[in-house]
Amino acid sequence: MTRIKRGYIARRRRTKIRLFGSSFRGSHSRLTRTITQQKIRALVSAHRDRDKQKRNFRCLWITRINAVIREGGVLYSYSKLIHNLYKRRLLLNRKILAQIALSNRNCLYMISNEIRKEVDWKEYTGII
Repeated sequence: MTRIKRGYIARRRRTKIRLFGSSFRGSHSRLTRTITQQKIRALVSAHRDRDKQKRNFRCLWITRINAVIREGGVLYSYSKLIHNLYKRRLLLNRKILAQIALSNRNCLYMISNEIRKEVDWKEYTGII
């Protein structure tokens, strides 16, 4: 039986894989099998780290808000601020609050003081 040469389809598939693995080092960028294994590994890592990045940014925002709030008022903390925001039904997420904390601290102090006054007044009068 005569040998059949593979056509352009297999070559096209391999070059597509090689383009993906061109940034890898050593045989991971030269050999087709190892390129495919590294491609799978890279895509798994990228998928996992997208979720990790969201977690890390949320932690960063919380840390920034907490630092600015504690700096402004000694008896106030991040958890109380968020709790009072939910009580007042204000729709400010952590990303926006962190941006306000970095760019305009006085604005965040005003928001927290107004929320605290309102909530303390309601608790004092027993309206809640």
